[in-house]
Amino acid sequence: MIGRFADSVLWRYRYFILSSIQSDFRSRVARSRLGMLWIVVAPLAQVVIYAFVLSSLMRQRLPGIDTPFAYSIYLMAGFQGWFLFIEIVNRCLIIFIDNGNALKKISFPRMALPIIAVGAAVLNNLIFFVLVIAAYFLVGYHPGWSLLWFPLLLILTSGLATGLGLVLGVLNVFMRDVGQMVAILLQFGFWLTPVVYTIDILPPAFQTIVRLNPMFWVIDSYHRVLAYGEAPDMIGLAVIAALAAALLGLAMLLFRKASGEMVDVL
Repeated sequence: MIGRFADSVLWRYRYFILSSIQSDFRSRVARSRLGMLWIVVAPLAQVVIYAFVLSSLMRQRLPGIDTPFAYSIYLMAGFQGWFLFIEIVNRCLIIFIDNGNALKKISFPRMALPIIAVGAAVLNNLIFFVLVIAAYFLVGYHPGWSLLWFPLLLILTSGLATGLGLVLGVLNVFMRDVGQMVAILLQFGFWLTPVVYTIDILPPAFQTIVRLNPMFWVIDSYHRVLAYGEAPDMIGLAVIAALAAALLGLAMLLFRKASGEMVDVL
């Protein structure tokens, strides 16, 4: 019953949600000569830096990608998933704090805020995806039919990041140290996830630890689909889906119990 009520309320506010996503997008490209390119300049800069520093070391460890640009292809595939994850987590982490005045003064369903945040992040990620595919074709690499798995990866990654981000976002309202801790933990998480390296360069004991990181399965799926032209690991996808569902359920529970107090604290 509650779910149907929320769905109906959010549906009535669909134009508000869509216009807010458009406003977020326009604010990033307004009064800029490069326009949408600014959305991908920072991600591409990271890809170029890692490719320049590590390409000679990693090139021989990617035998499944038969091209001189193998490591760059591997990097772009991994960053495709990682950038979406961290953008959604970071947006959800501060979404209630940044919109404190709106929550107090404007009547609208509060769950519209995370939907707007996720929608804006997905839009940015899709723009980056188009650029990645264009770069692949430019260097003569064609992932093939495995690209059909990309929408599922996008949904699962968004669900996982949204669930985690909202749990942290609710806690961040009451304990502002959470925001500082998350920034540090994401740095550790990046290096515990094989985005810029392959897991086989690690000792077996460390490989076991890395495989316990849920983001390993996310990024591994992106690498399989975008870099190797393969289907993702089904067990890995099942783990991601189960964890995303659990985190989203926990986030909804925390949000419903704390929504009234959040407005007072903000």
